[in-house]
Amino acid sequence: MNSGFETIDFIIFGVYIVVLVALGLFLSRDKDGKEKSANDYFLAGNTLTWWAVGASLIAANISAEQFIGMSGTGYADGIAIAAYEIMAAVTLIVIGKFLLPIMIDRKIFTIPQFLHERYNDGVGLAFSILWLFLYVFVNLTSVAWLGALAIEQILGVQGVMVNAWGIEISMQMLIIIGLFVVAGIYSIYGGLASVAWTDVMQVTFLVGGGLITAFVALGAMGDVLGTDALGAFAQIFTDLTTGEHATDPHFHLIIQESHDPEAYANVPGIVAVVGGVWLTNLGYWGFNQYIIQKGLAAKSIDEAKKGLIFAGFLKILIPFIVVIPGICAYYIMQNPDTFANMDLHGSINRSDDAYPWLIRNFTPTGIKGLSFAALTAAIISSLASMFNSTSTLFTMDIYKKYINKGASDKKLVNVGRLTALAALVIAAVAVKPLLGGLDQAFQYIQEYSGFIYPGIITVFGMGLLWKRASATAAIWTSILTIPMGVIFKICLPDVAFQLRAGYIFIILMTFFILISYMDKKYIKAETVSDADKKQMLMWAKIIGCIGAFFVLAGLIVSLMGTSTAWTAYLNDIGFQAFIFFGVLVGCNAVWLYSNSIDTKKDPKALPINLNLFATTRGYTWGTLGICLITAILYICLW
Repeated sequence: MNSGFETIDFIIFGVYIVVLVALGLFLSRDKDGKEKSANDYFLAGNTLTWWAVGASLIAANISAEQFIGMSGTGYADGIAIAAYEIMAAVTLIVIGKFLLPIMIDRKIFTIPQFLHERYNDGVGLAFSILWLFLYVFVNLTSVAWLGALAIEQILGVQGVMVNAWGIEISMQMLIIIGLFVVAGIYSIYGGLASVAWTDVMQVTFLVGGGLITAFVALGAMGDVLGTDALGAFAQIFTDLTTGEHATDPHFHLIIQESHDPEAYANVPGIVAVVGGVWLTNLGYWGFNQYIIQKGLAAKSIDEAKKGLIFAGFLKILIPFIVVIPGICAYYIMQNPDTFANMDLHGSINRSDDAYPWLIRNFTPTGIKGLSFAALTAAIISSLASMFNSTSTLFTMDIYKKYINKGASDKKLVNVGRLTALAALVIAAVAVKPLLGGLDQAFQYIQEYSGFIYPGIITVFGMGLLWKRASATAAIWTSILTIPMGVIFKICLPDVAFQLRAGYIFIILMTFFILISYMDKKYIKAETVSDADKKQMLMWAKIIGCIGAFFVLAGLIVSLMGTSTAWTAYLNDIGFQAFIFFGVLVGCNAVWLYSNSIDTKKDPKALPINLNLFATTRGYTWGTLGICLITAILYICLW
């Protein structure tokens, strides 16, 4: 095994695993012999502080999908893939202000539970089953698979087979089982409290270890280039943006289609800022159970809001942790003569090999163990969150509602543990048949997640915010979502998936609003106070005008095509995405206007309470900070 690991690296990694499991089990214990209630197990007894909420959100989010998949896309296409992370930080602001407060106020355990209460049992059950399948067969399997590929590459054990009791099993499968077992030991027994509080430790490792890995790799390259880490970064930036690399997309957040059609297909220019990435981010951060569950477990609405702002700042760090290393690996492969004297092991056979290859070859003894621990922390924390959310969905939305309505808290906790264990076993069996041979797994995951997010945003978002949103519209929108994704994929295979998702959203949102207005099942709405009515009408006009401007701008540019130099450039960066963004913004004007003047409402509509949207001065300053950093990054790396 030519991994470059020394004894100290394995000791560092081993100590990390032991401390993680010990801490998880310690936090799992029942206090004073008291049995865990369902709230204790599934929502940590609503004890999470803002820093625990933010850290746990990021630890659950950052996994092999980012370290391996996003770094792989950074290797292939460049820093534009960081748009997912940067725009996620902005999305967290929106969710923290408008969506999460309503969910916490309703005291819900699960996202499908909200659908049960807001629409009907059919809509809630459909989404419960959908999320369960996604967690077990997509999320758990993809995270474990990518994690195993990375660990195999780092340790240099690709293709190694182990004979256990006469049965040959691949090292890759042993690694997958090991990851599942470590994540399952404390998450299955202890519930969300164990997951969230161990995530505070894990996020320290994965952010700190990731930054150290990037800096050390740049330092090692600097030794060859005759400079330091920052000098190496400056030279890489210069070399990949000038001369024969003037049209190279690796250091541009906005990719032009004419410069690199393949990279544009993955991260299509301005579409990555105002296009379907908003659907992905709103759906993932706002309505994905294993993510938003951390916010639902906060001590208060205010703590939850602060936690999301904290998570937003952490998200902005991710490009420097995972994308820059991928670009470094690309630079080395582009300049083999420069780095010919380095003793490099292994190779980059596909893009997703970039990050583990870099760790294996560039991080020194001790740091290698820390980097390995950081990567493993990312994988384990995500798996632990998924196990807990899978058990929450099945137990609260299916078992308690349809199988045993009178189940005690003790029974619910035990069923939750058995569900998580079953998910572990099923995912371990299904992982190899479902995955393998992908060059850029991050793009694969994003595209096929995009099949469901347009419908999810429409059904959940309008259900939370609009009093006329009807169950009939929700049911039919849910039914149409995936078939429309498949049809658009078949009919428009050459159109970037973020644009396809945007087109589908426009159709589904229009359909949802029309069906809701046609629905005859409504009751008289409460009178809105003059102050609230005035405020909602004002914002409806402002947002409506902004939405109309974006739609009009997108249409004009699209129709003008390449008739002028500036419209040719705007079309080259996907300016048509402004049509989608205008609709996304404009649909908010619809619910604001309707909520202010409509005398009818759906029988299960939520009460209008604008006070839930109020934020503190600290939240406002945090919002401005995230937006300012985002603007600077795009100005510098356009």
